[in-house]
Amino acid sequence: MNRRDGSDSEVEISAGQKMLSAVSGSLLTSLLVTPLDVVRVRLQSQPNTSSLSRISSSINPSFSNLPSNLGVTACCREVFWVNNTSSICLAAGPTLSTSVDSIAGSTSAAADCAADETRRKRYTSTLDGLRKIARNEGLTSLWRGLSPTLVMAIPANVIYFTGYDVLRSHKRSPVNQVIPDQYAPLAAGSIARVAAASVISPIEMFRTRMQAAPSGTNGVGVFQDTMVGLRKLVRTQGYTSLWRGLTLTMWRDVPFSGLYWWGYEAGRNRLKELRYSQFEGHGGISTSRAGENHTAAFVDSFLAGAVSGAVAAVVTTPFDVGKTRQQVLEREDHKKSVPREKGILKPEERSMPRFLYQIWKDEGSAGLFRGWAARCLKVAPACAIMISSYEIGKKMARNMNERKASEG
Repeated sequence: MNRRDGSDSEVEISAGQKMLSAVSGSLLTSLLVTPLDVVRVRLQSQPNTSSLSRISSSINPSFSNLPSNLGVTACCREVFWVNNTSSICLAAGPTLSTSVDSIAGSTSAAADCAADETRRKRYTSTLDGLRKIARNEGLTSLWRGLSPTLVMAIPANVIYFTGYDVLRSHKRSPVNQVIPDQYAPLAAGSIARVAAASVISPIEMFRTRMQAAPSGTNGVGVFQDTMVGLRKLVRTQGYTSLWRGLTLTMWRDVPFSGLYWWGYEAGRNRLKELRYSQFEGHGGISTSRAGENHTAAFVDSFLAGAVSGAVAAVVTTPFDVGKTRQQVLEREDHKKSVPREKGILKPEERSMPRFLYQIWKDEGSAGLFRGWAARCLKVAPACAIMISSYEIGKKMARNMNERKASEG
């Protein structure tokens, strides 16, 4: 059975050195791509515009019977009632003795106010989300959830990357013994992701809920609200509820990882072949990854990681949408104490195929791929930065080990 070209067996790299490389890559990646992740979560968790009117009328039909002098417009109801704890919206409602002109002016002002609030809270694209969040909530809100992201990313990437390397390079690895070499990256990446996702799933739920928090709340308030919501969840549904969305996470991350590593290995090998064929006969070009210089290793890993990550991200976006919506399901229910009707399941509580089918039925393919641009803008550079940092870190460790061996 063949093993991947340029494996770490040429010069031994310790597990600790691999872990250190993964940690450094995790820190850099998290700092750079967290703003895009915040926008992605907001895009995927915001309600569908076409369903807001249906929601407001079905939850409280008495809205249609409210007197006109309250100044409650349809837009105002959607903005200030559906996503708020208030029973009605009073937008400077006029008294009965107020003139007709005053009533018209007040109603117009209320409508304008509500429309502005709708535009402020609604995100239409990745760039629109970045701009609105920074302007309305402050620049630091783009890094909301960074602390749990770091807590999650470091152990996850240590397990993920070192696990993949072990599965691909160790002589006793079942991947090398059973699976053909061309499919080994697909299997090794999937197995490593299962282990990493299982460990960090509760932390990811905490981070997702923090990032999905609406505007108008400071960082400390969001943290406290998220903790209260998770405590209620544990009390009512047990500790296993912290792994809610793990199945959808697996549906997203396992195929993503398999496709990513498969594409990455193929891309790096192709880039290496192109470089070798270009300089064939001139000497000085190594056919092994271990013999590559730092520049070649960085460029190849960065390009292969970015392209492979972007393709895998697009393919698995529907599962990402489903995971995000399922994990933020209880947030509004806990804040508003919405009673649950016995025997009636929300779409998010159904099985994964049924839930995704419901999204497609209600919103079409656009609903399934909502936030795909933000996901790709986040995943492509994240994969590129992470894998290139990891590969360069291992290369530096290999060179250091070689010097120590030569000196000894």
